[in-house]
Amino acid sequence: MRKIIIAIDGYSACGKSTTAREVARELNYKYIDSGAMYRAVTFYFLEHHVAITNPKEVDKALREIRITFMLNPKGVTETFLNGINVEKAIRKMRISENVSQVSAIKAVRVAMVEQQRKLGKDRGIVMDGRDIGTVVFAEAELKIFLTADILVRAFRRQRELLEREDLVDIDSIIENLQKRDSIDSNRAESPLVKAADAVGIDTTHITIEEQVDEVIRMALTKMIQPRKPKA
Repeated sequence: MRKIIIAIDGYSACGKSTTAREVARELNYKYIDSGAMYRAVTFYFLEHHVAITNPKEVDKALREIRITFMLNPKGVTETFLNGINVEKAIRKMRISENVSQVSAIKAVRVAMVEQQRKLGKDRGIVMDGRDIGTVVFAEAELKIFLTADILVRAFRRQRELLEREDLVDIDSIIENLQKRDSIDSNRAESPLVKAADAVGIDTTHITIEEQVDEVIRMALTKMIQPRKPKA
């Protein structure tokens, strides 16, 4: 079967990363967490006090940022910033509170999209984010767009944070998700929108296992189809 690109977009806490990671594992594909890349940039900006309104500071910082992914002993992909494992640090609430503003910067998106395309040049990847099927890999063979009820998303995010020993009240999480939804959907650069040819999946009442099974079913169908010739 031919290798394809699977793009999974959608709102925060809809299960994008978990679904993408499991699909990649089942298909023996490479998993790329594009959201982790923007979180890593945000972490760097905060740690180095980069003024996001200063283009020169932003450009200088971006030249010094190198993001890579490695599998840990459990087979889970972790994010490295300039050779340092930042997986736990980038999942903190303070990163969630700032990542949408950072990712809305054109220079940041240009730099990350370039890196993402390099990572997926050989196909055989699953990448999740907000503009994968519309911008990064508009030619992806399979595009998925995930949504879910805001309260369900908030409880999922709270559970994730608790697992990392980060206690945040549910109202703060809802406010953060709504703010991120608004910024991501209305930004000038690569806004969060569903691609015309994406398959929508509402994850409110289904399990991760059901999400994964559905995506794999669609992926296998695409993998046995001949590649369409370029126009």
